[in-house]
Amino acid sequence: MAAGTALITGASSGIGRELAKLCAASGFDVILAARRTERLEKLAAELSTAHRVAARALEADLSDPEVPGRLFDQLAGTPIDLLVNNAGFGLRGPFAETDWEAERRMIEVNMTAPAHLTKLFLPPMLRRSSGRILNVASIAGFVPGPFLAMYYASKAFLVSFSHAVANEVKGSGVTVTVLCPGPTRTEFEEAAGVEGSKLFQGDVMSAEAVARIGYDAMMAGKAEVIAGTRNRWMMLGARLAPRSMLAEITRGKNLG
Repeated sequence: MAAGTALITGASSGIGRELAKLCAASGFDVILAARRTERLEKLAAELSTAHRVAARALEADLSDPEVPGRLFDQLAGTPIDLLVNNAGFGLRGPFAETDWEAERRMIEVNMTAPAHLTKLFLPPMLRRSSGRILNVASIAGFVPGPFLAMYYASKAFLVSFSHAVANEVKGSGVTVTVLCPGPTRTEFEEAAGVEGSKLFQGDVMSAEAVARIGYDAMMAGKAEVIAGTRNRWMMLGARLAPRSMLAEITRGKNLG
C-alpha cells in the first residue's frame, strides 16, 4: 500500500525531478506535472518500475492561469498528501528592457501558480488533518536582485507566503515548508541566461543534494530550510546588512 500521493510541479528536470525520485523511493505514488510530457512519461515509467508505485504524468503549463484549477479538477477523488510547488524560472536583464510577456509568465509560474495550488489543495488537507506542502523558493528571496529583479521578487513572495500559511496551519496536522537553495546545478542557469555570471562560479550544489535537504525538512515539518552551510551563513549576514548594500553585492554577482 502506498504511503500516499505526491503532486510535484516542474518535475521534468532539476530539483523537481530529484524530489519526485525521493517521494517515490519513500513509497508515495507520484503525479508529475510540467510542460515537457515526454520527459515526464519517461520519469514516471522509471519510478514506477524502480519503486513499485503508481506514477502519472500530466502536462501542465503553469504560465496559463487556468491550469492550477484544471489540475485540481483532474485529480478530484485523489487525496494529495504531499504538494511540491517546484516549477519556476528566471529572466536576466535590466527591468526596463526585459520582455513583459516573459515577466508575466514568470509571475504566473513562480508566484500565482504555487499560491493557487496551495489554495486548492490545502483545504482538503486540513479536513483530513494531514498533509505537507513544500514550496521551492531561493536564497534570492532574502535580498534585492538587480538584473534579475522580478525573479528575486517572486522568490521573496514565496518565502513570505510560505511562512504566513505555515503559521496559520500550526497544530492542524498540516505543515508548509519553504526550501531556499542557493545556486544549484540544473537547467535553470542556461534558461535564465546566468550561466556566465559569478553566481555559478565556485561552490554550486547539486539538484540531488538540494532535493534531499528539502524533502527531509518537509517530512520533519520545518517552516524553512536554507540548503547548504555556506548559504545559511551568508543569509544570516544578509539579514543584518542594509538592503542598499545587498543590492550592490547582488548586482555584481548577476552582472559578472
